[in-house]
Amino acid sequence: MIRAFDAPRQLVFDAFTKPELLKCWLYGPDGWTLAVCEIDLRVGGRYRYVWKGHGVEMGMSGEYREIVVPERIVSIEKFDEAWYPGEAVGTVVLIEQAGTTTVTQTLQYESRAARDGVLKSPMESGVAMGYDRLEKLLPFLEAEQTRK
Repeated sequence: MIRAFDAPRQLVFDAFTKPELLKCWLYGPDGWTLAVCEIDLRVGGRYRYVWKGHGVEMGMSGEYREIVVPERIVSIEKFDEAWYPGEAVGTVVLIEQAGTTTVTQTLQYESRAARDGVLKSPMESGVAMGYDRLEKLLPFLEAEQTRK
């Protein structure tokens, strides 16, 4: 998944790694929240997300395998109630050119069947919703950073 944001790379990296910012954009469809967002941002550190909405709770945990601030994050993810088999390796790469940061997010699944199942799910539209929210949030974060 690739998306360009009109914002500095460090700011976009922060939006991917700071709980207070993730809660503003990574919460799925309307009516949902990212109720739990715990991050220990270091190689070997763990993270925990729990989304809640419409009487449903969905949790995911993982471990950071590689962190290059503000360029790259590699982590393992596994859902509490697996809707695809096994774990996935997620890689986020951020490249800035002329004040625009391009995010490339890749997920590698344990099997083709797992990947195909995810591709049939509404995950892509959910990611797009989150990225749309992030795009609207970044100018406010940049203005706030300028005021400090």
